[in-house]
Amino acid sequence: MKIKQHTNISLIQSLEGYKPPEWHLKKLKEILIEGRLGGNYENAEDNTGIPVIKMGNIDRGNIKTDKLQCLPLNQKYNQEDILSEGDLLFNTRNTLDLVGKVAVWKNELPLAVYNSNLMRMKFDEKFVASNFFINYAFNSHYILSQLRGIATGTTSVAAIYGRDLETVRFLLPPLQEQIALTNCLSTWDNAISTTTALIYQKELRKKCLMQQLLTGKKRLPGFDAEWHKHYFENLLKVVKRTCEWDDEELYNLISVRRRSGGIFIRESLLGHKILVKDLRDVKEGDFLFSKMQIVHGASALVTKEYEGYKISGSYIAVVSKDATILNIEYFNLCSQLPFFCHQTYISSYGVHIEKMTFDFESFLTLGIIIPSIEEQKAITVVIKKAEKEIDLLKTKLEKLKEQKKGLMQQLLTGKKRFNMD
Repeated sequence: MKIKQHTNISLIQSLEGYKPPEWHLKKLKEILIEGRLGGNYENAEDNTGIPVIKMGNIDRGNIKTDKLQCLPLNQKYNQEDILSEGDLLFNTRNTLDLVGKVAVWKNELPLAVYNSNLMRMKFDEKFVASNFFINYAFNSHYILSQLRGIATGTTSVAAIYGRDLETVRFLLPPLQEQIALTNCLSTWDNAISTTTALIYQKELRKKCLMQQLLTGKKRLPGFDAEWHKHYFENLLKVVKRTCEWDDEELYNLISVRRRSGGIFIRESLLGHKILVKDLRDVKEGDFLFSKMQIVHGASALVTKEYEGYKISGSYIAVVSKDATILNIEYFNLCSQLPFFCHQTYISSYGVHIEKMTFDFESFLTLGIIIPSIEEQKAITVVIKKAEKEIDLLKTKLEKLKEQKKGLMQQLLTGKKRFNMD
């Protein structure tokens, strides 16, 4: 879809109307000393060499270095494209919702250059106290609204050109207030970074726990009985709960994400809008296989919140055939391990990984080595406790992000002020 450039005049008028009297409303061209695009570099086939920061590495406020592309070892680069600590990079070209991202380089790598889709900006110190302040300003709601207004192109490929970027207006408090504001927001950034790192550590710990406990490499205190192999055909029972069809009824449809990502609500449709009228009810405790996506880890346990929702015929729902032998929650944890993914892969057929179909009958001929039902339940409790810790941290992280977002809205527009005395 083509997008057109427009100017948000009402936004600018409102900013002019309520800004504090000692604040300035300046166009970017009035405060920008230099805006320089990076070099146009090729990628090394073996991905070894000097890293190149590209548009995909720029997040809103941060630079990601986990997926880097590098220059070929024999390719020369411009010395001016080498990043220095504190450089501010502006993303000039991306999809419509991502173009205009800004971040500050914090020496994440010993040496890196930036490419031609990014613009490095330098500002007049009379108006801008630091690139960290202007980074927050660029990521505020009132600037993002202006950037969306000047983006041109399509929703999939959009660009912001220098002549248009220069018209973006910034609210600039006095320099000392900029410093205070930056210090305040950086406190939230530090808390967000710390919590994010802790979540990563907890997830690694959980993954290690699962690998050890679910394979018997580590045993919980009080359990030393031998584990036994069982074939899936003796452990699992297919359930099909067909629902009565009504063209006027609203059906809530669920799907399963790849990589053990859990269940999500796909859509809600009236019966007459559903072409293939083959839906089934699910209940808490059902384990779902996606016939078309299982090789990508698309399986999940139905939790209480999805009780009574519907699945299509492209899913297989199973329960434990004998609850004294297999705990279905334990089975759900096992489904997240690499060996289970391998079993679903060898039980599927097709010429391409994205077009493989699950042969459930073949899967049933395979098996799994499991402990007693008591040990299964004990292992499940330990891992669920680890999952709860992670969920609490993720909730905390979202609250911190919301708090920061609210603070930015208040502080960067002058609605909330610091007592500089």
